[in-house]
Amino acid sequence: MESAEIRRRWLRFFEERGHTVVPSASLIADDPTLLLVPAGMVPFKPYFLGEVKPPFTRATSVQKCVRTPDIEEVGKTTRHGTFFQMCGNFSFGDYFKEGAIKYAWELLTASVADGGYGLEPEKLWITVYEEDDEAERIWRDVVGVPAERIQRLGKGPNFWSMGVPGPCGPCSEINYDRGPEFGVEGGPAVNDERYVEIWNLVFMQYERGAGDGKEDFPILGDLPAQNIDTGLGLERLAMILQGVRNMYETDTLRVVIDKATELTGVAYGKADASDVSLRVVADHMRTSVMLIGDGVTPGNEGRGYVLRRIMRRAIRNMRMLGATGPVVADLLDVIINTMGQQYPELITDRKRIETVALAEEAAFLKALKGGTNILDTAVTETKAAGGTVLSGEKAFLLHDTWGFPIDLTLEMAAEQGLSVDEDGFRRLMKEQRDRAKADAKAKKTGHADLSAYREVADTAGETDFTGYTLTENEATVVGLLVDGVPSPAASEGDEVEIVLDRTPFYAEGGGQLADQGRIKLDNGAVVEVRDVQKPVPGVNVHKGVVQVGEVTVGASAYAVIDVKRRRAIARAHSATHLTHQALRDALGPTAAQAGSENSPGRFRFDFGSPAAVPGTVLTDVEQRINEVLSRELDVHAEIMSLDEAKKSGAIAEFGEKYGERVRVVTIGDFSKELCGGTHVANTAQLGLVKLLGESSIGSGVRRVEALVGADAYDFLAREHTVVAQLTELVKGRPEELPEKISGMLAKLREAEKEIERYRAEKVLQAAAGLAEGAKDVHGIALVTGSVPDGTGADDLRKLVLDVRGRIQGGRPAVVALFTVANGRPLTVIATNEAARERGLKAGDLVRTAAKTLGGGGGGKPDVAQGGGQNPEAVADAMAAVERLVAEAA
Repeated sequence: MESAEIRRRWLRFFEERGHTVVPSASLIADDPTLLLVPAGMVPFKPYFLGEVKPPFTRATSVQKCVRTPDIEEVGKTTRHGTFFQMCGNFSFGDYFKEGAIKYAWELLTASVADGGYGLEPEKLWITVYEEDDEAERIWRDVVGVPAERIQRLGKGPNFWSMGVPGPCGPCSEINYDRGPEFGVEGGPAVNDERYVEIWNLVFMQYERGAGDGKEDFPILGDLPAQNIDTGLGLERLAMILQGVRNMYETDTLRVVIDKATELTGVAYGKADASDVSLRVVADHMRTSVMLIGDGVTPGNEGRGYVLRRIMRRAIRNMRMLGATGPVVADLLDVIINTMGQQYPELITDRKRIETVALAEEAAFLKALKGGTNILDTAVTETKAAGGTVLSGEKAFLLHDTWGFPIDLTLEMAAEQGLSVDEDGFRRLMKEQRDRAKADAKAKKTGHADLSAYREVADTAGETDFTGYTLTENEATVVGLLVDGVPSPAASEGDEVEIVLDRTPFYAEGGGQLADQGRIKLDNGAVVEVRDVQKPVPGVNVHKGVVQVGEVTVGASAYAVIDVKRRRAIARAHSATHLTHQALRDALGPTAAQAGSENSPGRFRFDFGSPAAVPGTVLTDVEQRINEVLSRELDVHAEIMSLDEAKKSGAIAEFGEKYGERVRVVTIGDFSKELCGGTHVANTAQLGLVKLLGESSIGSGVRRVEALVGADAYDFLAREHTVVAQLTELVKGRPEELPEKISGMLAKLREAEKEIERYRAEKVLQAAAGLAEGAKDVHGIALVTGSVPDGTGADDLRKLVLDVRGRIQGGRPAVVALFTVANGRPLTVIATNEAARERGLKAGDLVRTAAKTLGGGGGGKPDVAQGGGQNPEAVADAMAAVERLVAEAA
């Protein structure tokens, strides 16, 4: 049975039993405690916590998930993978243990002809939490599983949570016996390789607090209702139904392995080491496609780093298998064709996915080349110093700066006869990971203090946002917090958070900054609102300071936004939509939105692009935008279903979470996007849009910054003044400025070159005198001295080599000259062959000199260069060189 059919049967089975089919959420988690969605229940977490009332009592989904804690184990075992699909059925206060258990048994054991998966009942083993008598009774007495195939296990394996504060509860796992060829009998308590878990039924009853590990955490209390969260690993079930030994040989991954084999000539199943690499490639490339498909772009932080790391591991493993050129395009092709059967958007977005992935591959191949040069230098320096071990610091530098995996460093160092200080490397990696874990742990408590907001939501309901049509309205204070703690009242000077039953204030979201303004109470109190946020869905929290009087819960109020600020932000937001569409028209659908910020009179817009946008294209985009303004197009918004919005051609932002009903903003016949922000009524209200330029903010992501309305006019007025001043200075017309200024710069550069040539000649003229003044140190000609400050490194090097060449008679010679450039001392030292035969190497000498200068240096035995921080130590450095020469003589 193909994976796509497993997915279809799952959704059909539960839909027929009253469950609402919920499409998979994006892998980009809509949760401050998570980078990526690691479990099927994550999109339902607000319902389980009681933050939001679920729109259904039963639901089912096949959720895309990514987990990377065990990334180093991928490919080494048959079960570790970074991307997987979690089939889930959920109950919110509806059925509980008995219902969930009966559904699971029916679907697994029903015949294929009857819509089930057709598993043999006698091969299914059950585990339950050691204290869960009820679950064991249901399995034994209601379903009929023999008692000898039911095992009780402890909290670690059979009590579930996400690893962070949130919903939790005892669970019961269904395991499949793969037979004696996979190990000894005795059930999952004895052998989880033979008895592989396929379905976990979580009886979600409690909310857990912060804690370490799978067992060390407190239970904070009961959830608002008894709920069911189950998860069946689609890939694991596919492994069983397709009769293969591991998930890498299932239909959606084996095709990737076969393509990698075709590209490298290395057959799967021939050797353990190459099999691991082939499995890593298959898993990591599929995960990369799914992440890019959901809008993740490679980067050095957060989820972007996760993507970059797994992509580079895949590419590196292809090179270990023998690939010498680009491989990503071929691998992407089979992945998109295969996974596209389940996720058609991959086929629709093929071009964008390819653009991002190929750009990352090119960047890594370039990094490999640069890192190889660094490694070669490190190897040379290690050997020159008589060492046989490459330092852990160098290995870490290669890993951290150039993305060099440690095993690649080990392999390349071994080829040159060196080992690597792995302990030192792993110590530095551990220090880095510990810092990252500490940061992550701090972030994981993100929703722990939201109970006060949830309490307001429970008692007062969601905030009614009136700001699409109103800029002020009457309201009632339904919630008040002082210093993050609920309070019945607040006095003048207090920092407060106020929740109103209805408000015109827009809460920051979708790239749009929050409104500011004032809340006036009937008793004369005034609150200056500086920010508005939504800490929990549906609740607008107004943050500000009590300017006058006392604020109390239940008081009548009048909320007034800063209209001038709102209109300026609305102009920026509408301009962002126009910019997005104009960029897509110019660059294609790969220019998808990757972020934005709309503030008063200006905005920034991030979008996908593998390379810089040419200035001519940016000029055309700006012209197109302003042409649209002159057409005076109406802007209107309407609410519709998500499916209707997509069918209408509305653009959705990657990674954004949308409900069943969405708001679509349309600008004439030019732009249509899903958007919850505020906008102008007509494009003529924007006045003018001026793009200031574009820049890179990460691999494959560019940023445009722009001004709108009066801010754009002010900018152009200032530019006009500057142009007028330049025109007066160069005595020409404005259109002649580029040519005239270019000519002036060319003359300036030529003059600078002439000055440099003159200075170099003056420096080299000193060569003869320096050679003649060589000091005899026990038969070795030693030249030390300082040349004029400001002499460049190249000129100093030429002078040193010239002096060395002037010392005749076959005498051993050492030339060490110093200068100070930009306040920093610099030295170049050279030795001739006769000196090197006496053991005098330029690299050794320069390291001593540079250390005296407070810096470092290195190079070859015949010539080396170094520098430092202390120009006052030049005389001491010369003396140090002379001592070394004397010792060698």
